[in-house]
Amino acid sequence: MKLIYQLIGTRHKQKISTAQTSPYYLLSTDHYYLTIIICYLLFAALSLFYSYDIFFVPICFAITNEEVTSLQSRLKDKPIGERIAFWAERFVGTPYDTDPKGEYVTKGVIVSDERVDCMYLTFRAVELALSNDHNNAINIALDKRFHSKGIIKNNRVVNYDRRFEYGEDMILSGKWGENITHNIGKTIKIKGSRGLDSIDILPVQELIRKMQELKSGDIIFFVKAIDKRTAGEIVGHIGIIKIDSRNIYLIHAGGTKDKGGVVKKILFRDYIKEMPFIGAMITRFD
Repeated sequence: MKLIYQLIGTRHKQKISTAQTSPYYLLSTDHYYLTIIICYLLFAALSLFYSYDIFFVPICFAITNEEVTSLQSRLKDKPIGERIAFWAERFVGTPYDTDPKGEYVTKGVIVSDERVDCMYLTFRAVELALSNDHNNAINIALDKRFHSKGIIKNNRVVNYDRRFEYGEDMILSGKWGENITHNIGKTIKIKGSRGLDSIDILPVQELIRKMQELKSGDIIFFVKAIDKRTAGEIVGHIGIIKIDSRNIYLIHAGGTKDKGGVVKKILFRDYIKEMPFIGAMITRFD
């Protein structure tokens, strides 16, 4: 497997010749790039040590369908939560998808890994974790991303208008894990929308107090304040938990549709202390 970087300087693109794969940046093997890699690793180590994002340079790994299958085979005996967290972490450094609908929707495809938003990141991490090869992941996506089931005609998904567009709908469907919000801590009720009278959420302080109850692979649906809703949406952001060396991390596509961003792995405590949300709902696959 080739390590792929997006670095300052001339960028080398290489298309991976497999179905629905994406352009990545090919690393040269000369000493100049080797020096840059060493510098990057030093900066990345500092970034992790201080829990800052200031040293972060986007990084991603080109991966073929065969490599997906190989990794899935190696991970098959791991708990499902660990597999979800593993695949989410593979996207760290991937640029944020600024397409208002999502590039995968606009293109009518299942796999569009070169840029991701928070919902697509969740889709792919779970689909790859539940599947045993590339084609199986596609079939799982056709089931889970839709209120009913996705339909492909002439190599295009033709019913993305029936996809999940709201995080709360993902929770209610039961397709994206069991809602364990009540199991984590003391919830509060807030006003619902779009046919829901109310919803139960973990407020910020309870989320902080009970964060040790979280496990790798838990899906966190961050809830907007009522006066911040713009289209009736309750959930404003989604991320995935990764437990690493006793630290609790959040892996999420940090960015906005107008400004862009990047997939990050940050300390969960740091994120929730600064986040613009009033609480969260949580689902888990067992």
